Amino acid sequence: MAEEGSSERSEINGGLPSMDSTESRWVFQDEDDSEFDVDEDYDNARHRAVLDSEDEEDDDNAEQRLIRTGPRVDSFDVEALEVPGAQRNEYEDFSMGKKIILAFQTLGVVFGDVGTSPLYTFSVMFSKAPIDGNEDILGALSLVLYTLILIPLIKYVLVVLLANDDGEGGTFALYSLICRHAKVSLLPNQLPSDARISSFRLKVPSPELERSLKIKERLEASLTLKKLLLTLVLAGTSMVIADGVVTPAMSVVSAVGGLKVGVDAINHEQVVMISVAFIIVLFSVQKYGTSKVGLAVGPALFIWFCSLAGIGIYNIVKYDSSVLRAFNPVYIYYFFKRNSTKAWYSLGGCLLCATGSEAMFADLCYFSVRSVQLTFVFLVLPCLSLGYLGQAAYLMANQTGADQVFFHSIPSGVFWPVFFIANVAALIASRAMTTATFSCVKQSMALGCFPRLKIVHTSRKFMGQIYIPVINWFLLVVCLISVYSISNMDEIGNAYGIAELGVMMMTTILVTIVMLLIWQINIVIVLSFITFFLGLELVFFSSVLWSVGDGSWIILVFAVIMFFIMSIWNYGSKLKYETEVKQKLSMDLMRQLGSNLGTMRAPGIGLLYNELVKGIPAIFGHFLTTLPAIHSMVIFVCIKYVPVPVVPQSERFLFRRVCPKSYHIFRCIARYGYKDVRKENHQTFEQLLIESLEKFIRREAQERSLESDGDCDSDSADETSCSRVLIAPNGSVYSLGVPLLADFRDTDRPTNEASTSEEVNPAPSADPPLTAEQSLERELSFIHKAKESGVVYLLGHGDIRARKDSWFIKKLIINYFYAFLRKNCRRGIANLSVPHSHLMQVGMTYMV
Repeated sequence: MAEEGSSERSEINGGLPSMDSTESRWVFQDEDDSEFDVDEDYDNARHRAVLDSEDEEDDDNAEQRLIRTGPRVDSFDVEALEVPGAQRNEYEDFSMGKKIILAFQTLGVVFGDVGTSPLYTFSVMFSKAPIDGNEDILGALSLVLYTLILIPLIKYVLVVLLANDDGEGGTFALYSLICRHAKVSLLPNQLPSDARISSFRLKVPSPELERSLKIKERLEASLTLKKLLLTLVLAGTSMVIADGVVTPAMSVVSAVGGLKVGVDAINHEQVVMISVAFIIVLFSVQKYGTSKVGLAVGPALFIWFCSLAGIGIYNIVKYDSSVLRAFNPVYIYYFFKRNSTKAWYSLGGCLLCATGSEAMFADLCYFSVRSVQLTFVFLVLPCLSLGYLGQAAYLMANQTGADQVFFHSIPSGVFWPVFFIANVAALIASRAMTTATFSCVKQSMALGCFPRLKIVHTSRKFMGQIYIPVINWFLLVVCLISVYSISNMDEIGNAYGIAELGVMMMTTILVTIVMLLIWQINIVIVLSFITFFLGLELVFFSSVLWSVGDGSWIILVFAVIMFFIMSIWNYGSKLKYETEVKQKLSMDLMRQLGSNLGTMRAPGIGLLYNELVKGIPAIFGHFLTTLPAIHSMVIFVCIKYVPVPVVPQSERFLFRRVCPKSYHIFRCIARYGYKDVRKENHQTFEQLLIESLEKFIRREAQERSLESDGDCDSDSADETSCSRVLIAPNGSVYSLGVPLLADFRDTDRPTNEASTSEEVNPAPSADPPLTAEQSLERELSFIHKAKESGVVYLLGHGDIRARKDSWFIKKLIINYFYAFLRKNCRRGIANLSVPHSHLMQVGMTYMV
């Protein structure tokens, strides 16, 4: 995987061992599947039952067993040409200077959100539960300190960060991790060969394996549980996007609000106008990327944390060092005893000290887990704790200064420098959640749950650092609406709590599933985790929901809209794929058409893009009936995202021969992880494709030569009793358990079938049969000539419509909402930058 050092990664992923591509592995196998994913269509004119077997090999209900495989070998995985600039281990072999730079970027990108919480936490808390004695201050401080310890530290830093998907964080990374170990995806395009990508790293058996297998079987067998799991993921992601709206509003408004402390003439309307200007600047600089901006603001945030600690120590020494008693949790009990209902209301404000916890997880793709953990434990948490202790010490002597307590507690001599750093830190905090939103949206797009949008990669070194223009400007507009609509900082804080808690609860549930299914740890630990943390978050959530009518409902509405957009896109994409599977062309029809496909074969290569991983797409029949000729070589190209962050370049392409050799039709599945960068232009992609195809054909010829070199001891004509063998790169010999060449030797000669259904008896050929080497050279020469004639991209412009007998709601969703999203989303071919002279499109309507 293209991630940080492999030894660290193996520790991070729940102790999962790092697997080399030639190591033995434990994998789940269907009872009726062979050890190797053999697509029988690639053989030359095989028996009809074998030709049709592609349609039958995807049996989701087949019984599964856990087997130990030999070295990972797939006879259809070919080594692709290495793309210059493709990064494998992004963070290894860094010099000390680069590590220091990376640490500053970590501060600037990951911890901005949680670092600015002292600006507003006590202000919101004491607006709901006014101070009535020093006991209230100690109780509120104790509540904040233990919230910091329990949620950001114990839950996220020590547990949730370990549930990363090979360095990727966020709700969709958790979903991807679960999909990799159980067939819970609603899109039925999984292949057995996907599990043999070295990135999968399936876990070896353990004492908890039986329970894990039962959970896996239950998830895979229940459509309701699959839909419920996807609903939780979409709800969590919609809350992350909503968090990206409310974070700039809360952070910037609270920071700019310090002007009212420094300048008496400033009123709230002027604060809002200045905040709006800052927010516009913030979103305008997002396009410059995480590396550039993170490096610029990293030192500023380091100064911010040092300022928090310094001001905190100053206030503790000057006003009241007895605030250290707040580490005794008994003051939390006294706080609730004294204030009861008001204390419960203040929980929404208390939670604000933990905002940014989810950003730490979602922004994990930018940096290593260990760097985030160490930075939080040794810098962020101590500075935050000292900051809150200092504010509480100031309030012990100045109980009337609870409003804007942070700015009131700043020594007068350093007020304006700290005010400046606070505003810079607020802008950084807003960026932290925005970059987290970009990561989540990209992951959801790759897994088919968000409309395709333009993604700009802002770093040549780190492929995970991205910028999505549409999402950026969309967040800006909604953020400005929120700032104008929700005028009170307490209401903005309540909306902030709703968005943050929604994500936290979804993360708790998904991490629990990871514990049961993947980590396979003791059930007592799992139950303790979900009971304690989900119960704690539900208590906080009940507090913020009570005040939802104050104006924070706007954020809930926004999150619901995002949830419906993702749900509609996933639902429409699933129906489209299922319709394509039902309408795919049969092998009987292909045999009837003959090698000329019932039309003229023009020189050249046609790359027909489709989403099917098996079978011949219906759009191909549309091309045959619409165009006067078809290319002499046709390759069905499927761009498929598998539930791993990165697919190694050597395992990118999966080739299969679809029809007999004389048809010159292949299938290529180009597999990408959801973190993979598709920067290749069309020339590079074509080069990768053709070189991979040649390697596949050479390997196929090598296997056939092995079959004919005396694998059978008997001279009997019944050669089908022999099994085909495969020699792995390490010398191991595998039996593939399929018939030998007896069924298709006679078809190596070129076919001259008529394009009509009339039987034609071909005249016997006087030419001697070709040797294996001659046949190989002829096919390679054919590929070279076709490549020289040109490559054309064949695209099907599909129109999705609901059937006339469908329900009204389905017609509304498919014919209007989903159609609108498809019309305005980015075309998949745009990623390859194909010139229009190389494109050929045919329209087709899918009735779903």
